[in-house]
Amino acid sequence: MSGRAVPYFCPYCGDEDLHPHLPADPDARPSGWECRSCARVFSVVFKGLNFGDAAAVEASTSQQTGDRQ
Repeated sequence: MSGRAVPYFCPYCGDEDLHPHLPADPDARPSGWECRSCARVFSVVFKGLNFGDAAAVEASTSQQTGDRQ
């Protein structure tokens, strides 16, 4: 798996003209993506998987419907 996922479209305007955003410091790594159609710079962050909430939703649903195990 690569360390960087590529977005397919800009979340603001929907255009596909995206390029890695290059900071002003030439030694810095690219940070985020720039949309050349709307001139916005954004980043995409992976926060994690949501397995913990699924168990809580299942438990509350079974309590509401009266299902007992």
